[in-house]
Amino acid sequence: MKVVSGQVMQSMDRRAQEEYGISGLTLMENAGRGCAEAIIAEFAGSRARRAVILAGKGNNGGDGYVIARLLREWGWQTATFVLARREEIVGDARVNLDRLQDGGIVFCPDMEELARYQGALRDSSVIVDALLGTGLRSEVTGLYAEAIEMINASGKPVVAVDIASGVDAGTGKILGCAVRADITVSFALAKLGHFLFPGGDCTGKLQVVDIGIPPMIADEAEGFEFLDAATVKPLIRRRDRCAHKGDFGHCLIVAGSTGKTGAAAMAANSAVRAGAGLVTLAIPASLNAILEQKTTEAMTLPLPDSDKGFLGGEAKTAALAALAGKDALAVGPGISWHPETAQFVRDLLAEASVPVVVDADGLNALSEDISVLLRERKVDFILTPHPGEMARLAGIETAAVEADRIGSAREFATRYNVYLVLKGARTIIAAPDGRVAINGSGNPGMASGGMGDVLAGVLVALLGQGMDPFFACRVGVFLHGFAADLTAADKGEIGMSATDVQERLPYAIKQLMA
Repeated sequence: MKVVSGQVMQSMDRRAQEEYGISGLTLMENAGRGCAEAIIAEFAGSRARRAVILAGKGNNGGDGYVIARLLREWGWQTATFVLARREEIVGDARVNLDRLQDGGIVFCPDMEELARYQGALRDSSVIVDALLGTGLRSEVTGLYAEAIEMINASGKPVVAVDIASGVDAGTGKILGCAVRADITVSFALAKLGHFLFPGGDCTGKLQVVDIGIPPMIADEAEGFEFLDAATVKPLIRRRDRCAHKGDFGHCLIVAGSTGKTGAAAMAANSAVRAGAGLVTLAIPASLNAILEQKTTEAMTLPLPDSDKGFLGGEAKTAALAALAGKDALAVGPGISWHPETAQFVRDLLAEASVPVVVDADGLNALSEDISVLLRERKVDFILTPHPGEMARLAGIETAAVEADRIGSAREFATRYNVYLVLKGARTIIAAPDGRVAINGSGNPGMASGGMGDVLAGVLVALLGQGMDPFFACRVGVFLHGFAADLTAADKGEIGMSATDVQERLPYAIKQLMA
């Protein structure tokens, strides 16, 4: 699913009008009709069929006037509360206000007037939020904030027109306060603010309706890919009946240190669950007996560690030799941030001969000398930082990463020629050429230790099966979250473990292939 910012949507509107001669009134009529039809379909069983429309003075309010007029024509009772004086409504919105004539219109230019009508909201079947729309850039205060609080306190179903009022359409930031919608009817394309948190929590069920913008404009608009089941299903590869383990790659995972053998085991076992033909887990030799117990299908490869429990320079030769015959490499889960280990990681990455996934302390090793990424290399790197690791890699504050997750991921990916998986709620996947995908799977139950190790195993397994890195990132990240969603449906979110998710990976693949 393609998603755009509010600014891009506005430019699409302008192009439709200027290049194709489609009037703003036509676009507004189509938008209002699409929303009114969605309301009729959703609330057809309502006995009262009574809608309250709260409208602002801009084009979002104009959409609301169209909705009110059409609902009245289709037999609904409507009351339209306009948060302005009549003379403040101009342009296409004014035309549609006049078309509504005196059909239950009340002008509420101040909080005292608006407060008189709280009862009307409580008596409605549905409330239509047509207050602010996608053009919002500043904090919501005063009368509009009061209206939003009234809507949220009403206890009635809420339909947002294009986007819940108070949500920044480009970032998902809540600008002061925001309507909590049950349904959002978006026009032409979905917006970033429908999905990015915290505003994404205000969207409810999203419906996208056609308003007559030519397909060429939508195709050419700068946007991002939102990963949902419908998007990912066609990407899952079915296996040939004559396939054998050699067809699905041999992955090498270099991981583990004293106290962190679980991370190494989870990465290896997850690679198996994600379909790798063969998995070799390279770990400090002094920990081999422990990893032999923690893994069954994966093979272990003891690397020299002088009984220290972590990898250092003496492991480099053996680790590089182990790459022979392998199809993908993962480095980092549980490997430690010891200075010797960090140098070992950088040396290994500098000479890697197969595509690489770098996770956890592998990323911290890079953050101490980012120049490794600037050297000429023949293989692709996938980096999988959480926001704190991303901040260390980029040399900025974590708050700056979180303030612009898409921008942070894209800038780093293009600058360092890597594929960047910025983990978190709505994981961001950025490619070196500037492409960006936003993950739609996953839930808060994943906020527990080991989830990143599972993802590293999934990604290296997909790379080992010959997937293009951006392809592997999109499929792997969605699959990881989808397995967690299956787990939550069965066990609930609280207490979910990384191993639970790991065990659901085959079930997630099966369901996506159905």
